Amino acid sequence: FCDKELAETRAKKDDKTTEIKKLSTKIDQMTSRSAQLKEEVAELQKGLSALTKAQAEMDKIRLEEKEAYAKAKVEMEEGIKGVQLGLKVLRDYYAKSDKAHAADEGGGAGVIGLLEVVQSDFSKGLIEMTSTEEGAQSAYDQQTKENEIEKATKEQDVKYKTEEATGLDKANAEATSDRAGVFFSLVLEIGRAHV
Repeated sequence: FCDKELAETRAKKDDKTTEIKKLSTKIDQMTSRSAQLKEEVAELQKGLSALTKAQAEMDKIRLEEKEAYAKAKVEMEEGIKGVQLGLKVLRDYYAKSDKAHAADEGGGAGVIGLLEVVQSDFSKGLIEMTSTEEGAQSAYDQQTKENEIEKATKEQDVKYKTEEATGLDKANAEATSDRAGVFFSLVLEIGRAHV
């Protein structure tokens, strides 16, 4: 009878030892995966922080550029209007059939020609400024959209990885409890066998 009981006890002991090893392996795997996920979440959160900071800096620079453009545009448009007004006055003046103007006609044509060049330069400058502003706004809009997509993706990754890590931690706690129960029953079996 003792041999039979001893054999059963050894078999139960072996089964419980195997179960403890399996649970220990499972616990180690879950602990490792949970730690890895928590590291990944920390890196994602660093990335989100950097992305938010970069977007804020980009917003600040874009606002400054936009304000500088608006101011320069107004000044350039006022300059063009001033030159146009000057051209109109000179053309009207030299268009009169007064004899006093006849002697100054060559000088007048030179001044008018110079003002037309200035007007053309101002107009080209305004076109270039506007083109630069539109390009900068377009690049800003594109980068902002990409940042929004990256932010949403990272936030979802943080959410799912945090949920997975939490689930693993819970399963780990359950497996640790199960292992403790199996170990306790193993100790009871060994104690019964020796009694």
